[in-house]
Amino acid sequence: MSSLNFIGGEKGGVGKSVAARLLAQYFIDKGQAFTGFDTDRSHTTFTRFYADYAAPVLVDSYEGLDQIASTFEPGLEGGELPRVIVDLAAQTAAPLARWAQDSDVLPLLAELGVGVNFWHLADPGKDSVDLLAQLVQTYGAGPRYIVVKNLGRGSDFSELDASSALQEAQALGAQVISLPALHEASMRKIDRQNASFWAALQTRTGPDSLGLLERQRVKTWLRTAYAALDRLPL
Repeated sequence: MSSLNFIGGEKGGVGKSVAARLLAQYFIDKGQAFTGFDTDRSHTTFTRFYADYAAPVLVDSYEGLDQIASTFEPGLEGGELPRVIVDLAAQTAAPLARWAQDSDVLPLLAELGVGVNFWHLADPGKDSVDLLAQLVQTYGAGPRYIVVKNLGRGSDFSELDASSALQEAQALGAQVISLPALHEASMRKIDRQNASFWAALQTRTGPDSLGLLERQRVKTWLRTAYAALDRLPL
C-alpha cells in the first residue's frame, strides 16, 4: 500500500518541517520512492532541504491540493503507487478539511489502495491537545493518525497522555511515537547548510560542517528516529 502523509500539527514551531525532512530521509535510505509537497509560502523549508524531491504547492486552492491527489492517478507512473509527503504550514487545517470534504478524497484514495496518514506534531502545551481533538473530530475514522511527541520542544507530555483527545485518537487506531531531540548546535549547522541530513553527514569542509562527534550524534538521532518510523504504516 502506498501512503499520503500529511505532516501537520497546525501550530507553528512544533517541528512539522523537521518531521517531513526526517521522513524524506527515511524513504531515501530505505530505497523507497516518494514525492514531496511544501505548503509553506514563507519558508519553503522542505523544498529547501530536499529540492530534488519536493515542490511548493498552494494549500489554500483546490487546484493546488488536487495536484497532490493527482500523484495517485492510476497509470500515470506505472507499477506501484508512490508515497507522498506533504509538509503542512501552520493554519492550513481549515482549507484542507474543506477540500477533503467537498472532494470526498478519503474514500477515493481508499479505493486506490492509498493509506492516508495524518501526522500530528505535538509539543507539551495545551494547544497541541486541543488541536488533536479538532483533527480527530474533523476526520473521524477515515484516515490513520500518527501522534508525534516532539522531545525537541519539551519533555513533559503528561497533559497529552491524560487527555480525552489522545484516548479518542487511540480508539481509532492512532499510533504514538516520540521524536528524539537533536543536539541544537548540530541542527543549526545543518539548517545553515540548507542540506539534507545525508548531505550534512558527508560534508567535511566549511564553517558549518559537522565535527566528528556531531556527525555521530546525528547518526544516532536518525537511527533512533528510524526505529520509531519502522513501526508505522508508511
